[in-house]
Amino acid sequence: MKQLALDSSALTATVALAEDGVLRCEITLNTALTHSQTLMPMVDEALSHVGWSIGEIDQFVCAKGPGSFTGLRIGIGTVKGLAMGVGKPCVGVSTLKALAYNLWGTDKTIVPIMDARRGEVYAGVYRQEGDVLIEVFPDRALPLTDLCADLEGDCIFLGDGVPVHQETIRELMGERAQFAPLSHDLPRAAALLKAAEGAECVSYHQLTPTYLRKSQAEREYEERRNQT
Repeated sequence: MKQLALDSSALTATVALAEDGVLRCEITLNTALTHSQTLMPMVDEALSHVGWSIGEIDQFVCAKGPGSFTGLRIGIGTVKGLAMGVGKPCVGVSTLKALAYNLWGTDKTIVPIMDARRGEVYAGVYRQEGDVLIEVFPDRALPLTDLCADLEGDCIFLGDGVPVHQETIRELMGERAQFAPLSHDLPRAAALLKAAEGAECVSYHQLTPTYLRKSQAEREYEERRNQT
């Protein structure tokens, strides 16, 4: 089976191709360019490197959130369009679960976090048991203090929320908190493929994002309504 995976839910854009469980190509960019500028050229470049056409892809995998609302719409819209064009199924995977697979092999609790602003983080909590990652807590948006209060034992944090909140995490958790190295800290489409193993396939029109909270526009609209 040939798979194409992509993630544009954060600042990093990443694309991978795999065949029967073997990674054939992976491209990752962490630049100031928008995903609308980079994502499709990355897909085209990856396909060109391995000599495939888009019609040869058997399954499309993408990060379904949480993350940047705009980034998620770009990534999911890209996958839906490609899958519709060739009539192949899709798999949506938690952005946070895919990040957690970057730390495969650790015996510590894995805590991927993304900065959700407004004093909150998007966070998942995972632990490896045998050949799978077990969800300790469901993905959620919550204040960092609440997240750290829920955590037990030694934890290792990763994701784009770490640079923003690292000092506060150290203050709250002390030596129980560790942080992933640069080589394991960014989203990787190859990890997305691992996280997709055994996940349900859906048609392109069933693929939807997981935002975890309302957009800023929706919140501001509700605030204005409540004031009237």
